[in-house]
Amino acid sequence: MHCDIYKFPKHDDMYVYIARPDYPNDTDEIKDWLGVLPKDFRAGLGRSQFVMHLDLAATPTLARVDKEEVLAKLQSQGYFVQLPPQDVMRRQAELRAREAQDSIYNT
Repeated sequence: MHCDIYKFPKHDDMYVYIARPDYPNDTDEIKDWLGVLPKDFRAGLGRSQFVMHLDLAATPTLARVDKEEVLAKLQSQGYFVQLPPQDVMRRQAELRAREAQDSIYNT
C-alpha cells in the first residue's frame, strides 16, 4: 500500500496519511487527495503541507504508530490520522493557556 503523508501547520505533530492504492497508475490527472477526509474535519485542519510519499510494504515499522493500524485504516476509510503523543498535546495545551492568560494581563 502506498500513501501520501501531509502535515498541517495549524496542528503541530499531527499527520494525515492518504491511501494511494493505485499508485503509480493514479498520477495521470490532478486529484484532490485530501477529498477522502470528512468535510468538517478537513475544514478545521487549515492549509496542508505535503511531507512525503511512502510505500508501506517496503517500510518495516513506523516511528510513532503501529503499521498494521495504519494499513487497516487506509484500507477501510482511505486515510489515517496520526495525533501527537499525549505529552506533546498536554504541553501544547499548557502553552496555549499560558499565552491566553498573558494576553489578558498584557492589555
